[in-house]
Amino acid sequence: MPQSTAPPSVPPASILLPRILRIGGGASRQLPDVLSALGLSRPFLITDRFLWEQGPAQALVELMADAGMAAGVYADTVPDPTIADVENCLEQLGRGQHDCVIGLGGGSPIDTAKMVAVLAVHGGPVSRYKVPHDQVQPGLPILAVPTTAGTGSEATRFTIITDGETDEKMLCAGSAYLPIAALVDYELTLSKPRRLTADTGLDSLTHAIEAYVSRKANPFSDGMALLAMKAIAPNLRIVCNDPANRKAREAMMLGATQAGMAFSNASVALVHGMSRPIGAHFHVPHGLSNAMLLPFVTAFSAPAALARYAECARAMGLAEAIEPDTVAVARLVDELTALNADLDVPTPKKYGIDASEWRRLLPTMAEQAIASGSPANNPRVASAEQMQDLYMKAWEA
Repeated sequence: MPQSTAPPSVPPASILLPRILRIGGGASRQLPDVLSALGLSRPFLITDRFLWEQGPAQALVELMADAGMAAGVYADTVPDPTIADVENCLEQLGRGQHDCVIGLGGGSPIDTAKMVAVLAVHGGPVSRYKVPHDQVQPGLPILAVPTTAGTGSEATRFTIITDGETDEKMLCAGSAYLPIAALVDYELTLSKPRRLTADTGLDSLTHAIEAYVSRKANPFSDGMALLAMKAIAPNLRIVCNDPANRKAREAMMLGATQAGMAFSNASVALVHGMSRPIGAHFHVPHGLSNAMLLPFVTAFSAPAALARYAECARAMGLAEAIEPDTVAVARLVDELTALNADLDVPTPKKYGIDASEWRRLLPTMAEQAIASGSPANNPRVASAEQMQDLYMKAWEA
C-alpha cells in the first residue's frame, strides 16, 4: 500500500466545554430545570455580599425553593479569594449534605466555588493543586452563573486562589474545575457600574487575544477567540457609555463566554502571567491589571507572531484583509492604547502604587509570573529581565 505524501497532521486538540450551556436573557431563571436535568437537588450557592443584598442571589434561592430544592448559601466571598476564604466557605459547605456547588457572580465567587468543589471531595491543602498539578479527578459538580461579562470562568478549567502569606496568585488547572453547566444571562449585567464594566470587558478582550496568539492555539480556540473579538471590540465602549444598551450587553456577555472557551482550550500568555502578581501584591482588580499591561506586551510580542496579531486587528475591525500585517498590528497597539485612555485605565503609578515598593517587587513579580507557566505560552518568550522592563514601561506610560 503506498504511503501518504501528505504532511504530518497537527496532534488533535483536547477540547473541554460545559455539558450544558444556557445562553440569553433570562437564562439564570432556568437553574432549577438544569439542576433537575442533572439529577441534583441539594445545591450550595456561593456568592458575594453585594449580590445577596441586591437581590439576584436571593431570587435564585427562591426559584430553587419553589422547585423543592433547599439551597445552602455562602454569601461572603471576596475579590481575589485567598486560601482562608476558601477554607471558610468549605467549612460552611460541610455543615450540610450538598450534592453540588453553584457559583454566582464574577470570577471570585466562581473561582471560590471551583476550589471548594474539589476540596470537598479530595481535601487540601490548596497549595498542592497549583500548576503544574493537573486536577482531573472531579469534585462536586459545579454550576456557574456569571454576573460580569469578563472572566469567562463559567467555561474554563482554571481557578485562581491567592496564598495570603506569600501574596502569590496560584493558578490551578484541570478538568475538575470545569463547570458541568453554565447559565449565561446578560440581564444580570445591566446594573454593572462603568468601572467594573470596563475592567471585565478588557479582561475578556485580553483572553481572546492571548488565546489566539498562544503557542497552544488550535482551530477550535481560534474560532472562539475570533468570534469573541468580533463581539467585544465594537461594543466595549458602548456598554461603558450606555449601560442600559441590551444589545451591546448581550454581545459582551456572549463574547466573554466565547473568550473563556478559547483560552480554556488554548491558554493565556504573558499578559496574564505578569498581571497576576500585580493583583496579588497591590490588590489591583484583575481586568484592570491586564489592561495596564496589554498594549506594552502586545508591542513586545507582535514581531514573533505578526500574522496572528494582524488577524486580531482585522477581527476587531481595525484593518482590511488587503492591508499589510505591519499596518494592522500598528493599529492594534494604537487601539489598545486608545481603549485604555477612553475607559480611564490608570497606569500603576496613577493607580497609587508606591514607586519604591513597585521597583522592589519587580524581581519577585517576574519570578512569580514565570512560575505560573503562562508566559511560556507567549509567541515571544520573555526573560525575567524583559518582564521587569515591561513592568517599568507600564509604570512610566
